[in-house]
Amino acid sequence: MVRALVTGGCGFIGTHLVRRLLADGDEVTVVDIATPPDSLGADGGRVGHLRIDIRDRDALQEAVSASEVDVVYHLAAVVGVDQYLARPLDVIDINLNGTRNVLDLARRSGARVVVASTSEVFGKNPAVPWAEDGDRVLGPTSADRWAYSSSKALMEHLAFAYIREHRLDASIVRYFNVYGPGQRPAYVVSRSIHRALNGHDMVVYDRGDQTRCFTYVDDVVDGTILAARNPAATGEAFNIGSMDEATVAEVVTLIAAATGASWTSVDTAAHLGSAYEDLPRRVPDNAKARRLLGWEPTTGLDAGLAKTVEWARRTPAWLGRPDTGAA
Repeated sequence: MVRALVTGGCGFIGTHLVRRLLADGDEVTVVDIATPPDSLGADGGRVGHLRIDIRDRDALQEAVSASEVDVVYHLAAVVGVDQYLARPLDVIDINLNGTRNVLDLARRSGARVVVASTSEVFGKNPAVPWAEDGDRVLGPTSADRWAYSSSKALMEHLAFAYIREHRLDASIVRYFNVYGPGQRPAYVVSRSIHRALNGHDMVVYDRGDQTRCFTYVDDVVDGTILAARNPAATGEAFNIGSMDEATVAEVVTLIAAATGASWTSVDTAAHLGSAYEDLPRRVPDNAKARRLLGWEPTTGLDAGLAKTVEWARRTPAWLGRPDTGAA
């Protein structure tokens, strides 16, 4: 039995990860300032929850020591356009100082670490697909839109520094446009489904010409666990994302077909101003994950959207949540 600690284990990807680890027989401790879903408490006592802010080093140290952790999955972060436009200080502080606490305590305890990062680290590099060593191309520091990208990149720099200076057993996984059941209705897929099933028009920015590679959450969890369990992953970063490119308009059209809803286009600049800049394309090169981890996404977009819509239809509590999109 592996003893795992999951920071951010009450979040969207975190809850899916925790459930998978429990199904695999691991003992899991969740560190999160949020309250866990009730379903995470029904697993025979193999999951615990500690309400800790990862910026609180003393409390985090006590949690790591008490849990005798074998592996730390570090997912805690402030995510979402609405959040990093409204809370840029928290975005930077949690990703930088919180991550340093996690890495330092993992080093002292001897635990392995998987650090969750993001496709946002590449910024607006036009040379897609992005390999793991691709350049970062960013906008001005005056635009809060880039605070998340920069803080996540600094988090990666910290991880690589701990790997090189302290021989920390760690890997980095970069997620690309994850979607699936339970996601907060603030993202392209989740917000569109939420609006559609609540009888509202879906909202698409700038006609939906932007392309993304949407990755179903179960596939992302698979890649994260493989990075934790494969010795070849130590010291490496991996793009965990589908390479099947689709426009936002195409995705929303699929959701419209499944729900009977309509969609309208809005102007990004008019709604979000100069603080936000959208990206025309975001495409990973996932060859490294396929080669070293044996990972590849297995859930196609049609199937993933169908699963997510079906889940949403039978989850009135989620449909009753507020629309938290940025416009």
